[in-house]
Amino acid sequence: MIVNSSLDEVKKRESALKIIKEIINNEGRDSLYDVTGLSGGFIASDEELNLLETYVGPAIFEDELQIVGKEHLGGEKVLAVNRTSSGILASILALVKKGEHVSHFLAEFPAHPSIPRSCEIVGASYDEFVEIDKFTIPENSSLVVITGSTMDHKVIDEDLFKEVIDMAHEKDVPVLVDDASGARLRTAVFKQNKATELGADLVVTSTDKLMPGPRGGLMAGREDLINEVKIKANQFGLEAQPPLILAMVNAIKNYTGDNLVKAISRKEEFFNLLSKKYEMFEKTPTGVNVSELSLKKQLKKLDIKTELSDKDCCFLWAMILLKDYGIITIPAVGMPGASVSIRFDLSTQDVIDMNLNQLYEKIDASFEKLLILSQDIEKSKELIFY
Repeated sequence: MIVNSSLDEVKKRESALKIIKEIINNEGRDSLYDVTGLSGGFIASDEELNLLETYVGPAIFEDELQIVGKEHLGGEKVLAVNRTSSGILASILALVKKGEHVSHFLAEFPAHPSIPRSCEIVGASYDEFVEIDKFTIPENSSLVVITGSTMDHKVIDEDLFKEVIDMAHEKDVPVLVDDASGARLRTAVFKQNKATELGADLVVTSTDKLMPGPRGGLMAGREDLINEVKIKANQFGLEAQPPLILAMVNAIKNYTGDNLVKAISRKEEFFNLLSKKYEMFEKTPTGVNVSELSLKKQLKKLDIKTELSDKDCCFLWAMILLKDYGIITIPAVGMPGASVSIRFDLSTQDVIDMNLNQLYEKIDASFEKLLILSQDIEKSKELIFY
């Protein structure tokens, strides 16, 4: 294996950022195509930027965030944190004690690593489930977590969503929903209700996922629980600072589900185009995806033998896509523990109006390079750790 640890994943990410900088310096921003669905943004006027002082900023923008945040997520109160993972950690620090239990239900493995890691920090036991008939909430449980949409955009069935909430509330256990992308994907594409409308006590979403906002987390829910989480967030420096709060406010104001809806119609055309040559692509709500297992099967079908691990193959392809074709995917730039699936999200601004044949040609050419480069471990290592 080339990427063996979280440190290796950090180094890989640093390599990707270095390549992105080189592309921008040499060819300009228009030569990059962010298809992660996490491109985000920072919308702010000059007048607003002048108010981003340590204490002036919160005084001006936090009240407005309460208004637009509750419109977006529902709930009684809103809290801004510096990442979705920060909100999850603050919630578990606030609500779960050593020796207690957290049960997690999601549509498909794996769960986001921040959830079990947070449980480990407080000394709580943890289980995760994808089958409702196997889902349990032990007597020592103090929190149930639901993932609305997985890292690979697998969306939970709304009836199961509500059933898990009801099971938790029957035992008087609060429910936290990790709705990082789901707060928009579930509602705009799948026409589901907001997590709070389904009875969730807390929900956290990522303000850069499928919306033009900063990399940050926005929480909403019961006022008493939000207050408890806010204490922990402030104690451990997990709260969002004024620039993030401002950008969150404007992101919500400028959010529209139109791009998500448009991507639905384009994904069928794109999937059909790719499927003429490849078997590894799978549909997502707003694009296509190649999982670690699907890539492995495609390579095997082509009788490609490599000493690289399955994950290394994903990382390598992602780096080829970036360096040679300017296509940014999550395995190249993701944080440690992020999904290694290579997702091409058609709702992102860089490709929303792009000719699909042009995108296909870039992907096709990059895959041909993967077949060659995967035979050379040293050259693969040089690219991954550029």
